[in-house]
Amino acid sequence: MDSSFKSGFIAIVGPPNVGKSTFINAVIGEKVSIVSPRPQTTRNRIVGIKTLSQGQLIFVDTPGTHRTRKRFNRQLVEIARSSFRESDVILVMVEASKPHIDQEFDYLKEELAQTKKPVLLLINKVDLVKKEVLLPLIDAYSGRYHFQEIFPVSSLSGFGVNGVEQSLLDYLPEGPRYFPENMYTDLPERFLAGEIIRERIFFLLQKEVPYSISVEVNQFREGDSGGVFIRASIWVEKNSQKGIIIGKQGRMLKEIGKRSRKEIERFLNRKVYLELWVTVKRNWTLNDAAIRQSLAL
Repeated sequence: MDSSFKSGFIAIVGPPNVGKSTFINAVIGEKVSIVSPRPQTTRNRIVGIKTLSQGQLIFVDTPGTHRTRKRFNRQLVEIARSSFRESDVILVMVEASKPHIDQEFDYLKEELAQTKKPVLLLINKVDLVKKEVLLPLIDAYSGRYHFQEIFPVSSLSGFGVNGVEQSLLDYLPEGPRYFPENMYTDLPERFLAGEIIRERIFFLLQKEVPYSISVEVNQFREGDSGGVFIRASIWVEKNSQKGIIIGKQGRMLKEIGKRSRKEIERFLNRKVYLELWVTVKRNWTLNDAAIRQSLAL
């Protein structure tokens, strides 16, 4: 092992819907974490791997951190908390388009107060604000917590991303290549296929269905012709939600299937045969066993 080679785990934390998943995808150059206009889209610890000549950056995307009383959301927040404990560096992401520090950051600050790990701040979506707005915001965050560094970035355009990568190497310990150089995620193809389906549902239906829908991939197998056969169940909690996802004469479900299949084919670089079903699991977000099943890889 090269004694100067750096490697380690980097947790990206912050309030829901600030652009953490988009940032990871921008760094890696591949889609490893789904994005949507809905908060709390990310539910698992999504690992994205970026190998540079000087080191290997292992990013962990986490669910948004926030105060909540809902059982399902509490599970998501606990996933984020455990990433604090297991990481070498913490990236906190906030929005430049929010001109004031909100309560979500104060909640996050309570968690940060318990760590001695390097903490860097990313102020995302700077492409949406003017410089005269950004500078006071940087001063405000600097006064609330001692960050090692603060970076204005745009996950969408890629602005500032390379600077974050290079700076992270300064904070990571010397270590081995944990993953092969050409590997960009440790997530199984089966899991990523389910995430793509869930992403397409959010984009097509926006606020018509709750974010608590889940996708379970029941079958993922190689076909005789070299393609992949996937059968997946979309979980909803009510019959009315099932009707929305299926749509009139099944049109919405067909559109979800068509868009999901194209995206999965691009990801797998193979022909995909996709079969979707909609299943009503009443109040599954209140059932601990069902929640664990929906979050399992």
